[in-house]
Amino acid sequence: MSVRRLADASVQPASFAFNKANTAAAKQWIAKYPKGREQSAIIPLLMLAQEQEGWVTKAAIETISDMLGMPRIRGLEVATFYTQYQLNPVGTRAHIQVCGTTPCMLRGSEALMDVCRAKIHHDQFHINEKGTLSWEEVECLGACVNAPMVMIFKDTFEDLTPERLAEIIDLYEAGKGATVTPGPQNGRTGSEPASGLTTLTSEKAILKATRDKEAKAAAKAARQAAAAAPAAAPAAVVSQAPAAPAASAPVGPSKSGKPKTDAPETSPALKTPSPVKVSPATEKAASVRAPRHSAANANQASPEVEGVSKPRSGPITKAEPASAFKSPETKQPATKTAKPSLEDKNRPAGIERPATVDDLKLISGVGPKIEGTLHSLGIYTFGQVAAWKKAEREWVDGYLNFRGRIERDDWVKQAKALAKGGVAEYIRVFGKKPV
Repeated sequence: MSVRRLADASVQPASFAFNKANTAAAKQWIAKYPKGREQSAIIPLLMLAQEQEGWVTKAAIETISDMLGMPRIRGLEVATFYTQYQLNPVGTRAHIQVCGTTPCMLRGSEALMDVCRAKIHHDQFHINEKGTLSWEEVECLGACVNAPMVMIFKDTFEDLTPERLAEIIDLYEAGKGATVTPGPQNGRTGSEPASGLTTLTSEKAILKATRDKEAKAAAKAARQAAAAAPAAAPAAVVSQAPAAPAASAPVGPSKSGKPKTDAPETSPALKTPSPVKVSPATEKAASVRAPRHSAANANQASPEVEGVSKPRSGPITKAEPASAFKSPETKQPATKTAKPSLEDKNRPAGIERPATVDDLKLISGVGPKIEGTLHSLGIYTFGQVAAWKKAEREWVDGYLNFRGRIERDDWVKQAKALAKGGVAEYIRVFGKKPV
């Protein structure tokens, strides 16, 4: 749908006021809504303004919004949303809205637009030279069965051909639009098939009174035929003819599929009036009991399945292949592993605390707690970490229960850069500041 904006300020009138008749009509519309809901009347009031002025002006929107005690922006939202409101000056005798949605487009609405381009103006939303006609393309107008169609003011003209639309435009141009009959223009009635009615051609069978009358007449004719048949037949033939079956009483519904149960909802003893009173104990005894639960039976399948498959005795878990990859971030069941011994030969050599210690927290993966643990092991400088061999790194990793984190974060490379040139060297090597 195209963007809808108010007309240029050069064509907008300075003020707006309803005439006497429309003022009374506006009051009637507002009175239809409960107290506090008067703003709901904005749609019919905008239509009144359009019928009075020919289009919806900015002054009309603001005046109506003030009448209803609503913000003007709300009134603008309503007016710019619905295509039924003309926000620009339109033809004084007719503004033609051509439906361009899929059903009408498939039935030739593009040809109708070509007629409007030829007889009114090449572009929509433009008035012809005399100022009497204008046109626009709109969304669905609600008569898809009778496509293609146009709407002029409040009337729809359906089943159009380009030639018929040209005739209608000429009549409105000549001021004779009132002579055009709205609705289908090809002779069909309403939305019936174009070839005419094929069903419901008579309304007799629809009325209940007609059906009852026809049923009584058919029953009377059947009784008269049955009474006249024995008199017309020869006596010998009548004596040998088999007796006609007597009319049987209506057969009630079968109860063969009704389950036996002692539930109160289906108990015959609770139905009134009941010819037989049955005690709950008697009915319970006659009811079919549910079988007892058997775990063995519940675990059994059909015999042909049991012959080739094992019973379902519990959840079946399949072991993962030994080579299955597990990411380090995957949470594994907590397992307690003993820390490596402090007397282990692979423990990194510690030193006495120097006067100035390095900020080990600059190494990614080292926090205040880990830094304290490293200090307790005699690790105070970047140079010590940079000198760790593989066995020493594995010992520290096991002692801290890091599960390979020292290798993943590459503590040795970080420590070498920090030992060589501090933060500046770290940025040169890794392209970012240490965190």
